[in-house]
Amino acid sequence: VWNASRFIMMNMEKNVVEEPEDFVLKPADRWILSKVNSLTKEMTENMDKFELGIAVQKVHDFIWDEFCDWYIEMVKPRLYSTDDAVSQNAALWTLKTVLIDALKLLHPYMPFITEEIFCNLQDEEASIMVSAWPEYKDELHFAAEEAQMESLMDAVRAIRNRRAEMNVPPARRTTLYIVTEKQDLFSAGIPFITRLAYAERVVVLGEEPEGHGSMVSCVTHDAKLFLPMEELVDVDKELARIAKEKEKVQKGLAGVQAKLGNPGFAAKAPEQVVRAEQEKAEKYAALLRQLEESEARLKDL
Repeated sequence: VWNASRFIMMNMEKNVVEEPEDFVLKPADRWILSKVNSLTKEMTENMDKFELGIAVQKVHDFIWDEFCDWYIEMVKPRLYSTDDAVSQNAALWTLKTVLIDALKLLHPYMPFITEEIFCNLQDEEASIMVSAWPEYKDELHFAAEEAQMESLMDAVRAIRNRRAEMNVPPARRTTLYIVTEKQDLFSAGIPFITRLAYAERVVVLGEEPEGHGSMVSCVTHDAKLFLPMEELVDVDKELARIAKEKEKVQKGLAGVQAKLGNPGFAAKAPEQVVRAEQEKAEKYAALLRQLEESEARLKDL
């Protein structure tokens, strides 16, 4: 909370933040405003029922995940850009507005730090302790923008997970092909996806790209995502790693098979011990097949 607040106030120091016209707000702005609006309603209901643990978990998750991990990262390009002062102001106003509401919701649990941040963030109210508790507003419920942003976030999560599975470092940026029927939505989200999905460039298409059969792919509800394998890994180094791993697995498999093939072991060992060795042999064999499939895919590139 402290670090996020310092980041926001640092950017506000250089600008006069004014409430923007509704049409200036981006889908990401409407999404986070809608999320904190829903959080206000849910937390108020929880606290009225003395469900204090549930309430604090909700505000924690909102600040940590949706506000800091997603929204702040989404708007950084707008904050740093000098080309569109109107969009920059809308981002700053949204950051300030959402943070103030989040501080008020968090205040019963963390009174001192929220008071300190609140008094430095704004001049309209003297203290968070006597400020008005946030209220749910129907006009701040943006269901369409929430659905749009969830589609984009699902795509980013899928790419991040796929890269993590392959141990691809964030510094290695690649081309990302997005095949979807919602081309307008994903085209508008290219700047956001490029930044958060570690892409060098993003191409939105209506059909699978040429050579997609040899690409790494993942699927979300609204899109198919393709990454060129040769851009994700150093093929020669990966083949060398796989060869070394195969040798290790083959030795392990040969040792287990030798033990199972020994008549004395099968006759004297307890049944559960024999079964454990058989399961180990199956795991070795499955891992070896996976390595061979990966090796074959890389050699076809």
